[in-house]
Amino acid sequence: MAEYHVPERFQSWAGMAHGGIVALMLDEAVGWAAWHSGHPGVTGRLQVSYRRPLKLGEHVRIVGKVDHIRRTLVYVTAVVENAGDRSRVADATATLMEVKTVVEPNGR
Repeated sequence: MAEYHVPERFQSWAGMAHGGIVALMLDEAVGWAAWHSGHPGVTGRLQVSYRRPLKLGEHVRIVGKVDHIRRTLVYVTAVVENAGDRSRVADATATLMEVKTVVEPNGR
């Protein structure tokens, strides 16, 4: 679980975050949920459902959860919701293909 807000540089329509940024948040959430469960993988499918626009500067809570694992496939769900009232911004289901990997610092 993490808490963030979207800065103005990711604006779409006036005062709203671009939907691609919301999808990116969900993709990161499913990836890290898989990683922390011991089943890191790459996203094979990400299905996003937008519930309402995300306002710029709105503080959100992002949660990913592994639902089940079948062979080398990891099935994960994630939500982006308002950090205060928990109103849902978007949610996603994803299928990740498990890969044996390590996360290394990028050296910057």
